[in-house]
Amino acid sequence: MITFPGVTAERLAEALRATLHPTMLDVRDDSALHAGHAGAREGRHFSVSVVSAAFDGLSRLARHRLVYDAARPLIAEGIHALAIEARTPAEAQR
Repeated sequence: MITFPGVTAERLAEALRATLHPTMLDVRDDSALHAGHAGAREGRHFSVSVVSAAFDGLSRLARHRLVYDAARPLIAEGIHALAIEARTPAEAQR
């Protein structure tokens, strides 16, 4: 399996914190779950659960775009996939 040593869950979390200022953030590296499929050779797989006021009033698509924009510098370094759960603080309290 090809590895991408520069891209870690912590580096992704740092990029998301700097841009989205989340009240809750969980980033998991799920790459081991995808070993053997073609995309595993193209980069790492991450699951992101984030709560941020930056998502207030935004559609699901717009929220995902914000996450991808924050992660953009790392994508070229070896992120193949992001599974995203993006909620507002009000949604997280429900």
